[in-house]
Amino acid sequence: MPNLFILVLQVAVVLTACRLTGAFFKKIHQPRVVGEMFAGIMLGPSLLGWIAPHFSAYLFPASSLGFLNALSQIGVIVFMFLVGLKINPMELKKESHAAVLASHVSITAPFVLAAFLALYLYPRLSDDSVAFTNFALFMGAAMSITAFPVLARILAERRMLSSRLGTVAIACAAVDDVTGWCILAYIVVLIRAAHSETSIWMTLGGIVIFGLVMVFGVQRLLKGVFLNAYEKWGHLSENRMAFMLLLVLVSSLCTERLGIHLLFGAFLMGAIMPKEDRFIRYVLDRFETITITLLLPLFFAFTGLRTNIGLVKGHEMWMYCGLIILVATAGKLGGSTLAAWMSGMPLREAAGLGILMNTRGLMELVILNIGLDIKIISPALFSMMVIMALVTTFMTTPILNLICPKELLQGAPEKVIGKPVPTPSMAVHETETSVA
Repeated sequence: MPNLFILVLQVAVVLTACRLTGAFFKKIHQPRVVGEMFAGIMLGPSLLGWIAPHFSAYLFPASSLGFLNALSQIGVIVFMFLVGLKINPMELKKESHAAVLASHVSITAPFVLAAFLALYLYPRLSDDSVAFTNFALFMGAAMSITAFPVLARILAERRMLSSRLGTVAIACAAVDDVTGWCILAYIVVLIRAAHSETSIWMTLGGIVIFGLVMVFGVQRLLKGVFLNAYEKWGHLSENRMAFMLLLVLVSSLCTERLGIHLLFGAFLMGAIMPKEDRFIRYVLDRFETITITLLLPLFFAFTGLRTNIGLVKGHEMWMYCGLIILVATAGKLGGSTLAAWMSGMPLREAAGLGILMNTRGLMELVILNIGLDIKIISPALFSMMVIMALVTTFMTTPILNLICPKELLQGAPEKVIGKPVPTPSMAVHETETSVA
């Protein structure tokens, strides 16, 4: 049985730490999510467990971590649904040649570089229990991801969403996220199939059938049940909102049962939801606040408890960590910049796109936790990759200020994937602060 006093105390401490650290980072012109990520690390063995081991053991006993993880996973499931909700495939079709080329290169370049890096890291940070192919594919997927929600928040804050740079960046990030998650799904299926009695072909066939049912069957149902009701009455009843959550959970359970992961089902459900602007805003306003302010900080804390920077010790280990950061940045920032420049963007604007695409944030932490859960990466490599996620997300704002001219940071009234830019009174506001 869980110790309810300890569990509630954990939630209170995590919430306080994340809000205070997030507020501090916002004052230094960083997205709040960066501060909340740091707060999670500070609550783990990297800081609190180091300076106050007895208090850390009391606050986060090993017996309580399962319950903390369960709460955080509910938050991540809803979060992935909201990420999928914000991605509008129809909008992406309208983007320019620059978006098409840059999105492909911003996936391919870091993926290829990460695969070469895997040749070097595999014998040093992995073992025979993990196939090299799976290790290399995971490294490529993890380094290819872009934090779509945090990126959208940065662009909205700077009134850049209506600019060419903002439009191309949003399109590229959306494509990168979808592609990265597809690659990760493939890796998870391969690994789980190896330990399952069900053949890989049965698993893949089930996934294809599920995807077709969702896209060509459930998607039509969603329009009739939710969008038409919203357009008729201007709101959704509690029963319909509960049904929406039920669909998210059922979709998550289906993908988990098929051998992928809970989060893929939640993301897919969001992606096939109706994309009418006001409807999206309405759903976001109902779900984001509790998810962003309460549940996701628990995920940051749980990630922090699994991250031990003390494992990265000695010159050699820090050299590996530096190589990971260098390769991740060179592939994502360098590849996106070069592709955008070759497609006709001015160099400084192309560099701005590269900087934005190098943002990783929470999406990276989600992928890394999956990798640790399926034992494809070690705790030491997990810690290094978390450091990489923090560094690449933190560097976005200051380097963008340094490189991009002032006129690129301004624009007309914004929209985020087909919806108005959130004002301070709107709930999506602080979202991309905690969503990355």
